[in-house]
Amino acid sequence: MTKPELESCIHEYGKDIYSFCKYLTGSVQEAEDLYQDTFLKALELNEKIDAAGNPKSYLLSISVRIWKNRKRKYAWRKRIADIQSYIEEQDVNKEASPLPTPEEQALCDETKKAVRQSVERLPERLKVIVLLYYMEGLTVAQIAAVVRVPEGTVKSRLYQARKVLQKELEVVL
Repeated sequence: MTKPELESCIHEYGKDIYSFCKYLTGSVQEAEDLYQDTFLKALELNEKIDAAGNPKSYLLSISVRIWKNRKRKYAWRKRIADIQSYIEEQDVNKEASPLPTPEEQALCDETKKAVRQSVERLPERLKVIVLLYYMEGLTVAQIAAVVRVPEGTVKSRLYQARKVLQKELEVVL
């Protein structure tokens, strides 16, 4: 992949990659760092990116790998010396369209909040799969390539995540 092709990927998929990083990290600052590191790594590996294939999937896999490595490093550092929390309070910008009545708006906000919190409470192995499938719209095969697990494992994790979310959100929805 050439530099102009990489630049077009940044323009085409940049918003999707950033929003995925934001959901993955739960922090705007960490998401910005992860987003920048993803494209720096893509710049290093630009000859390996196939422009004819699915570059978005490749970029998502880069961000997942970087994020997992950071989490792993943080866990080791925390075991050695207890330091400040890696993940800050979630700062999600809400872009909600106005509803006709305040009651409906409040109900919609509470539902979104409950779903977001339920997804955040999922174990990491399930959370990544759910975000890639529902937020990024990737297929099971693409997710398997991004996360580097068999397709059957992706399907199994999606099933497990749906069951957990269904149980948690049964009261709310």
